[in-house]
Amino acid sequence: MALRNPVVLALALLVGGCAGGPRLDPEKSAAMAGSASQASTQTGPELRSEDAVKRPGSRPTPADPVERAVLAAEANSARPAADRARDRARQSAAVLTFFRIAPGMTVLDLWSGGGYYTELLSYVVGASGRVVAHNNTPYLRFAQDDLAVRFAPGRLPNVERLLAENNQLALPAGRFDAVLMTNVYHDIYFVDEKAGWARIDGPKLLAEVFRSLKPGGVLGVTDHAAVAGAPPETGGTLHRIDPGLLKREITAAGFVLEAESDVLVNPEDDRTKSAFDPSVQGRTDQVVLRFRKPL
Repeated sequence: MALRNPVVLALALLVGGCAGGPRLDPEKSAAMAGSASQASTQTGPELRSEDAVKRPGSRPTPADPVERAVLAAEANSARPAADRARDRARQSAAVLTFFRIAPGMTVLDLWSGGGYYTELLSYVVGASGRVVAHNNTPYLRFAQDDLAVRFAPGRLPNVERLLAENNQLALPAGRFDAVLMTNVYHDIYFVDEKAGWARIDGPKLLAEVFRSLKPGGVLGVTDHAAVAGAPPETGGTLHRIDPGLLKREITAAGFVLEAESDVLVNPEDDRTKSAFDPSVQGRTDQVVLRFRKPL
């Protein structure tokens, strides 16, 4: 597929390509990445949304160093106003604290879209950390305006951008402290060949993510919840996933389900409607799950 958009072209030149598919530059990543702090491996307290959204200074300084780093990132004045407007609905401070994202970590933002979480992750991990923002060509087309602003010259210097199409992801083994999949797991079951979205080989993808994580690394997943027992194809039709199916597939890949947060639970959501239906969009009932790769 031709890369006609200048943003896409520039990204393609940055990440490079080869017959075996796009790959990260391990030396470049290693040079920029620091060791994750000890705090990032500790479970810490599970936050409720009303605790996490308060700005630093509006309550006593948190004792948890991970929470402090996340709240400082959310309050960063360099963040776009459009991102700030989404914070309350996405409860991102609570989510990132629950996932134990900490300074110095190396984090992969898988199918990062317009980069809302990428920017927050960049500020949380800091100058000693590294963020890899992955997208495929369909996402680049969809989010090209957001990405042009997000990655304007001089912004987010600790972020490396990775272009890899569905089923072509090739990651360095044992590189990442955490991998985030925010509202994208259901897309494993989405197919749109005309738009360039091939059916994803789910087991292959999870195996690649598992291999790329360090022992003890975190896979953090949020997604729109479907009704219990909904077929996998619901991921492609309603952009939702049965939480039970999601858990079974990820644990079958070797991960351990460590904890589940209720920060995005909404019992009033009609799970039979598309996640993009105007009556529920932005207010869907979502699962927030923390998995770990065993030591």
